[in-house]
Amino acid sequence: MQQAIKSYINYLAREKRYSSHTVTAYEKDLFQFMVFLTEHLEIQDVQIVKHIHVRGWIVALAEDGISNRSINRKVISVRNFYKYLRKSILDIINPCDRIRALKTPKRLPVHLKEEELIHTFESIIKDVDDPFQWRDFLIVELFYNTGIRRSELINLKKVDVSLASGSIRVLGKGNKERMVPLSSGLVANFKLYFDVLKTTGFDNSPYIFSSTKSNKLYPKAVYNIVNKHLSVLTTVGKKSPHVLRHSFATHMMNGGAELNAVKEILGHASLAATQVYTHNSIEELKSVYKNAHPKG
Repeated sequence: MQQAIKSYINYLAREKRYSSHTVTAYEKDLFQFMVFLTEHLEIQDVQIVKHIHVRGWIVALAEDGISNRSINRKVISVRNFYKYLRKSILDIINPCDRIRALKTPKRLPVHLKEEELIHTFESIIKDVDDPFQWRDFLIVELFYNTGIRRSELINLKKVDVSLASGSIRVLGKGNKERMVPLSSGLVANFKLYFDVLKTTGFDNSPYIFSSTKSNKLYPKAVYNIVNKHLSVLTTVGKKSPHVLRHSFATHMMNGGAELNAVKEILGHASLAATQVYTHNSIEELKSVYKNAHPKG
């Protein structure tokens, strides 16, 4: 089983070209499943695993306090693993075929208020000649102005930015490329940032955002930058790059943007992933109605 899992993980990384974060999540889920089978059920052969064994794993996860949402994700990892195995073992039965997803509460994406973000932007740059204050400022601003993912931002290179056309080329999930528009204000700030990099001698890296040693930023470094500057907001629970992505999408929908346009900018594969932001818009409308209508 261990060898089969390693083969599948290699397939996800090299052939499917999944992000390192996704590959790591699959690997963790599958090895966790393998440990349960070997230690609790003494099963080491992938071909004899049945749905009753998967159900036993689900029960064990629930008893350990794992949320239904996380359990469902883990089961999907196992289901997809067996779909992969069927390519070489035709008579193998997927033990997840009879497993139904656990019920999960609907969870709306957390987003920030526009006035909170304005306050954040104003607090980042204290020294206009400091390239790293400019870097941090643009990281936060780019997340909020474009809704791109953390992995997409990290891999952005200077050649991906077209200041003349006001757009940026983004390589998303599955190596799908998309063009994302930049506001005139963001274009102007990019020009200032690149000028500061040149005058201070920090323009050696091909990447837009780099460390003090001109290396590409690590995901944790980007998270820490965003978390640090969003921490000035006392009302914010989550302080991650993804919150800025949610804020971008929610504010676009609240401003009347077409759902399909938001989908394309975010790089979603289907409208279903984007439609969650319409719920946030409805909540906004309910709030306005409640405050404005005499019988609200």
